[in-house]
Amino acid sequence: MAYCSACDKHHNVGFISTRFAGTDGVSLETDKWASVFEKAGFTCFYFAGEIDRPSQCSYLVKKAHFKHPDIVDVYRNCFGASARGRYVTRKIYELKRHLKDQLYKFIEKFELDLLVPENALTIPLNIPLGIALTEVISETGMPTIAHHHDFFWERQHFMINACWEYLNMAFPPHLPSIQHVVINSSADNQLSLRTGISATIIPNVMDFDSPPPVSGNFESCALEPGDAPPPADTYAANVRRDLGVAHDELLILQPTRVVKRKGIEHAIELVNRLGMKAKLVISHASGDEGYDYERRVREYSKLMKVDTYFVANIINEQRGKTKGGRKIYTLEDIYPHADLVTYPSNFEGFGNAFLEAIYFCRPIVVNTYSIYTIDIKPKGFSVIEIDGYVTDEAVRKTKKVLTSPELRSKMVTHNYQTAKKYYSYKVLAKKLGDLIADCTGCQRLLNRA
Repeated sequence: MAYCSACDKHHNVGFISTRFAGTDGVSLETDKWASVFEKAGFTCFYFAGEIDRPSQCSYLVKKAHFKHPDIVDVYRNCFGASARGRYVTRKIYELKRHLKDQLYKFIEKFELDLLVPENALTIPLNIPLGIALTEVISETGMPTIAHHHDFFWERQHFMINACWEYLNMAFPPHLPSIQHVVINSSADNQLSLRTGISATIIPNVMDFDSPPPVSGNFESCALEPGDAPPPADTYAANVRRDLGVAHDELLILQPTRVVKRKGIEHAIELVNRLGMKAKLVISHASGDEGYDYERRVREYSKLMKVDTYFVANIINEQRGKTKGGRKIYTLEDIYPHADLVTYPSNFEGFGNAFLEAIYFCRPIVVNTYSIYTIDIKPKGFSVIEIDGYVTDEAVRKTKKVLTSPELRSKMVTHNYQTAKKYYSYKVLAKKLGDLIADCTGCQRLLNRA
């Protein structure tokens, strides 16, 4: 366990969510926060319904997962309806009691000093967990830093429901021992207006002080003068071939799930209008939002005569082999080989894929979703923008970037240095360090973070 000589005690933090596994935004950002906590002298532990962390620091509770059958049943009876049956209320409280008992055991087992709910008090996919966690925090007064990635009022399908009393109580709760963190200024404004809660804004970050390895057609834009890039391994040398991209074709990467708000039609239209030999590669599957939109994307690709590849079967969070013997790549293996990244989302809580494209020094096409316009664009990034639809100007600029190595290098180098200033681990460490110090009262921890 981590030990702080300044206050003569161990420091343990418990992260709580429905899932800590895979490459979803919550899991990825939790890893980054955990690295800051560890540097600050904490040992990190995890409570969730699915966990891919070491067993010695994990507390697995299956009913904490939003896909557990009992939780799915509650969800289906609470949303899309104006009233719920009495049995649903009874089920919510039975599940809440079970999860609450498990949370207390989690706290006691690992002797926790601080709780960090990760989106468990914002998106009501697991209503009993949110209620249980709220009651535990209220009863114990435990210092809590609640990390809110997005809120239920940002999703239309949550607005018709039969559980307003629970949403107002626990998503999120207004308790004196909770310090609230949001990832953008719009969320900060809405949280304050709707609940009276004040929050700290901590954006999503990447480790821009540690540049990625050079591979493929990757630009060394991350480097300071005189620095040498870290060498790339050979595992991903044949990425383009394995993705079905010929040597004379462009690899245009859409690094998202196939869900409606990602606006993938815009990427398809752009590729069509470029008039250049190219393949559009979509990295992730549809996930838990159904497959109707994926069918739409496939049909639209055929209509626009665009080669669109769905490659979620060979992209995962870890390298390996499929059952058929094909190589499995990580998304980090793919980025350096992309000629262009498309990110035409209609809505994002922040935009991890934007930072990833910048980190791997790829030119990017961005739809001007609200958080990009309000929080990211003012930092001065150089990107290809569309505003709800693909314009002739966007097509012209994209062609210019793709055919001019000098312009492309200048663009991605500028973007990397800008992101390093505003979205690095150093920014996270400073902002989160202040909150850690407030929770523990130990300034030594603040200095270490």
